Amino acid sequence: MKVTLTNFDKAFENRIRLQIMSVLVANESYDFNSLKELLDVTDGNLASHLKALEKEEYITVNKSFLGRKPNTRYIASALGVQAFKKHLQELENLIRQQRG
Repeated sequence: MKVTLTNFDKAFENRIRLQIMSVLVANESYDFNSLKELLDVTDGNLASHLKALEKEEYITVNKSFLGRKPNTRYIASALGVQAFKKHLQELENLIRQQRG
């Protein structure tokens, strides 16, 4: 049986972006430093993946200050949640096809 990957979202092909969306869909929001620690990635690596998700409009960014310290929080957008759930559904379909 031929496997078709046409319904998979390229934004989630990378494991870090998949992990970011998993965290954001499961939580109301998450800040940059907590994501960095949780995913064990560098600042630059995390920033580039967050920027890619932001470009797709899958996440929204909320910049504020806690006292004098900047705080950047990320939230999964409605579009992002929908796209992520669709991607997970396609993964489940792929697994079911393989079990045939």
